[in-house]
Amino acid sequence: MEVGARVWVPVSIAETRVSKRFDCIPSGTLHPNADEIDYLRRLVKYKDYAILVLNKPPKLPVKGSLPVHNSMDALAAAALSYYYDEGPKLVHRLDRESSGLLLMGRTKESINHLHWLFNDINPAKSSCKAWNDACDAKFQRYWALVIGTPKENEGLIRSPLSKILLDDGKTERVILAQNVGLEPSQEAVTEYRVLGPMINGCSWVELRPLTSRKHQLRVHCAEALGTPIVGDYKYGWFVHRKWKQMPRVDIEQRTGKPYKLRRPEGLDVQKGSVLSKVPLLHLHCRELVLPNIAKFLPLLSNNAETLSPGLSGKPDLLRFVASMPKHMKISWNLMSSYLV
Repeated sequence: MEVGARVWVPVSIAETRVSKRFDCIPSGTLHPNADEIDYLRRLVKYKDYAILVLNKPPKLPVKGSLPVHNSMDALAAAALSYYYDEGPKLVHRLDRESSGLLLMGRTKESINHLHWLFNDINPAKSSCKAWNDACDAKFQRYWALVIGTPKENEGLIRSPLSKILLDDGKTERVILAQNVGLEPSQEAVTEYRVLGPMINGCSWVELRPLTSRKHQLRVHCAEALGTPIVGDYKYGWFVHRKWKQMPRVDIEQRTGKPYKLRRPEGLDVQKGSVLSKVPLLHLHCRELVLPNIAKFLPLLSNNAETLSPGLSGKPDLLRFVASMPKHMKISWNLMSSYLV
């Protein structure tokens, strides 16, 4: 280094003390009214004494910080306690722009076991075989609309990820690791499967992350597959510069004859769909399968090897499926109309 050289310090380091003090806006500062509480509770798909599962809408931040007051964790703590002393806590995250199934723990014990379950480091096995089998069966499935189509209809992406700072010294970006040993990287693995043919330059893809890295699916789609997700302007900006909104379909593509569209009556052009000049992110956590924490928690707390007779009849696994947000439904219906 030379005298007078400028050194960029990441905001995450420069504001460490501030971020610790304001890591989450206290729920006591939030006072949601009856309509807001009703809206939040309509997002809840499942609730038992141990967990809460919600269908998160797009553009709602999951984790609150100093400038973010309306995050899912703070709102849930204020409105979804359901007579518990404390509200539910996050055990995994979704990007702000994405939508879909979000899991929260309701007790200290369930939160600890769910954090352990979503840890990418191979956890130690329990003495209960049923619990181990249920943990091995855990998975998440996402649906995404991508620009273009992958070369193979299905496959496994095994591309480590690294974080870098852009020239402004503040903006963080996730990229594929270059394997040169100059920057730290994290293993990232994603299974993918193409759901149908490419229509108007776009195709639907099913994604199953086997690791939990920040922006993993978005980077793997954009850089590993070369097919950025529609509405992902951070990692697919180079393609969206040429984005052309999809036209409505009134004729059969090969014969030129009119046909009935597979589109609900009264469907309006929704801002954010492929009919929009500026579409929203088309990434949705559609399916979640996980162990029935409420069933296994008494066994795990007591370090027992067998379940009590009252719990043995309950299912080992819970499966949830969440409907897509409006802008993705419209894109799905419009593209399906090509296939009628």
